[in-house]
Formats: sequence, C-alpha cells, structure tokens
Amino acid sequence: MLPIDRRILLAALSAATLVRPAAAVARTNRVDVHHHYFPPAMLEAQIAARAERIIPGVREWTPARTLAAMDAGGVGTAFVSTSSSAEVRKSLDKEGLRRLARACNEFAAQMATDHHGRFGFFTFLPLPDIDGSLDELQYALDVLKADGIGMMTSYDDKWLGDDRFTPLLDELNRRKATVFVHPLAPACCGNLIPGVANSILEYPYDTGRAVLSLLFNGRFVQYRNIAWIFCHAGGPIPMLAGRVVTQTKANKDLARVAPHGIDEELKRLHYETANSVYAPTMAALMKYVPVSQILLGSDYPYVAVEDNVERLQKIGLDFAQLNAIERDNAKKLFPRLNARF
Repeated sequence: MLPIDRRILLAALSAATLVRPAAAVARTNRVDVHHHYFPPAMLEAQIAARAERIIPGVREWTPARTLAAMDAGGVGTAFVSTSSSAEVRKSLDKEGLRRLARACNEFAAQMATDHHGRFGFFTFLPLPDIDGSLDELQYALDVLKADGIGMMTSYDDKWLGDDRFTPLLDELNRRKATVFVHPLAPACCGNLIPGVANSILEYPYDTGRAVLSLLFNGRFVQYRNIAWIFCHAGGPIPMLAGRVVTQTKANKDLARVAPHGIDEELKRLHYETANSVYAPTMAALMKYVPVSQILLGSDYPYVAVEDNVERLQKIGLDFAQLNAIERDNAKKLFPRLNARF
C-alpha cells in the first residue's frame, strides 16, 4: 500500500469539515418566517367571502398538518401569519374585523403555548381601522406575547407610507417592533391581465409599491427602530433599485428621505425567500443586500415547506450562507428563538 502524505490527509479532512454538502445542513432547526395559519374564525370568514377560491391546503389546514409540513422541511420554528384578503376585510364591519383579529391572535398564541418552541406569530391587525389596530397591537404584544406585527402592503389603495398609518407606525417604532409585510393585489390593480393570477404578478409588484411608499415618505428614516421584513425576495426591489437611484437623483427631498442614499435604506430591510428560491432571483437579491438581511420563508400551505428548503440547498450557497438564511439571521430578530437554539 502506498504511504499517505499526512498533510494531504489533514487538508482533505479539513475540507470535508468546512465545505459540507448542502444536504448535511441540520434538518431540525430551520426558521420559517412566512408560514400561514387558518384558525376556524379566519377560515369561516374566507369561505364566506370567496369560497370558490379556497385551496385544499387552506380548507384542510390544522396545527397537526402544519407541524408535519415543518418536520418534512426540517423547520424547527415557524412564525405564523394570516393571509387576510381584501374580500375578507370588505365582508366585515369594523366590529366584525376586530373580533376576527382577536380570535386569530388568541388562536396563534395558544398554538405557541401548546407546541412550545415550534411556533411564534405575527399579530393580525384589523386595518384599516387604526384605533382598533392600536388596541389589538397592545393586547397582542403585551398579553399574548406576539413576536411582531403582520401588515399588508396596502389597504384601500393606501400604501404603508401614507399619513393615515403614522399613528400605528409611531407606536411600532416606540416598541422597536418587527413588522412582517405581506403583499396582496391593491383594489386599483387586480386581475389586470386575463389568465395571469394576481399572486403571480400583482402581489410582488405591491411589495415594490409598499417599499417605495415607505421610502419616499421618509418612514424608514423616521421610524428607525422598526425591523421590516418584506416577502418574496422583495418583489421588484432588487431588480429596480438601480433605476430608482438614477431616476431620483434630482429629487430635492432625497436628503430627508434617504440621507445616506437610497441603496443604504433598501439594504437595511429584511427580505424573505418564499416562492423566490430561483437561482437568478436569489443572485439578484444576494448581489444587492448582505446575506445578514435574508430570511427563510415558505408561504405554506400555498407552497410546500420542503420544496422551498430543497431549492435553497441547490443554488450553490455555502454552509455559512445557508446557516445565516435558515436560522441565524432570524435569531437576531426574535428573542423566542434564543431559548430554542
């Protein structure tokens, strides 16, 4: 037998340790920040508002099913949020929407208690009702111990940078809250192209509208204490950031809304990966923002948790990048995770 050079052997062993294959990444401690839940009150409201469009994964949702999906994808903790459609909001009066928000938030809090360590949750607010939302925010954060606040990109064709939302943003900033912003098609711009679903085009576009609404109304600077999470790799933001920069050089208000430049403001935001783990999409996002700003999301039950995770393993990320996206970045945002991992 030929003698083995000890230096070559040690180098090979070191390489095997440092450059592990993607499949070897721990399968039990991922954190999914875009994971929907459907308590009975929400499901009833959705069926009443648009029964013909309820997919089986929504209609048949249970905590047991969602835990099974998490286990299949190696997700240890999911931060759940509602997917509250404009149809649901329009079908309820102010008091009805407040009752729905309370029922959803209490259900989520009970899930977190019943399945310790497996769930966190973003508070569902009865927006555009500002007073009701301020009351629910206080109850959810102080009593139910929610991990953050869930908001939609727009309400009644008003995006989040609009003045009507400043009382709510004032309170979120005071509390140093984490805000998860989920897109829907705005009332102005849904079903524009026959055969092209809103979820394909208008949802991600509305993320772009919400981000630019907050940016050019100066909210990112005004509310520095809010940690923002935007869905689906930021929608058009990574692709259009350069265009935004060049088209606004003459903007006289730029020093107020982006004192260190537009790129600096957009790179401070957090972006999650749900339904966006496609090599060109991720390349654009990771070329634009630091890996520290990217979080794992699945969009379950609309997209399988396992599918999202498997795609992420196949796009050429190294072990450190995977760990950051799948777990470590979330630990910086959510104290709940420090007791688990």
